[in-house]
Amino acid sequence: MTRPGLRQGVNRAMTALRRIGGPPPWFTALVLRVAAAIPFWRSGLTKWEAPGQLEAGTLWLFRHEFQLHLLGQTYPMPLPVLTAHLAAIAEILLPVLLVLGLGTRAAALGLLLMTGVIQLTLPGAWASHHLPWAAMLLAILTWGPGRLSLDHGLRQGLQSLRRKPPGG
Repeated sequence: MTRPGLRQGVNRAMTALRRIGGPPPWFTALVLRVAAAIPFWRSGLTKWEAPGQLEAGTLWLFRHEFQLHLLGQTYPMPLPVLTAHLAAIAEILLPVLLVLGLGTRAAALGLLLMTGVIQLTLPGAWASHHLPWAAMLLAILTWGPGRLSLDHGLRQGLQSLRRKPPGG
């Protein structure tokens, strides 16, 4: 049961959003990029003991605990030490690129592929974690990073350089 004050506040906010046509696309894109980056960044932070040195527990998980669930069978993680390093690097690098909006679609694709591998490793978490991650990343892949991104700024800069006449 909601309180009348809360309901009135929500109604006012919804009315204001309808008047202005909803949030601007650049804001929605930024929120999607940040929201999609957070779980990967947090996970990446737990994998490192120090710069360049993986946490011992991370290596143990990739060697002994993480299994790929395929066609009703489980298989050990291939090349567990290399896979652990690649996952740990990707979970730090790709979220940073996503938030900055630099190489955004490539970063989103990388995280979407990671989501697929995570789904094969932890198949029970699809509804609570993997499906929302995939939905956000697919939206970013589809609509791009938005105006508030380094990709947009670089594209604008390149276009302005092309328009300048030689020697001008």
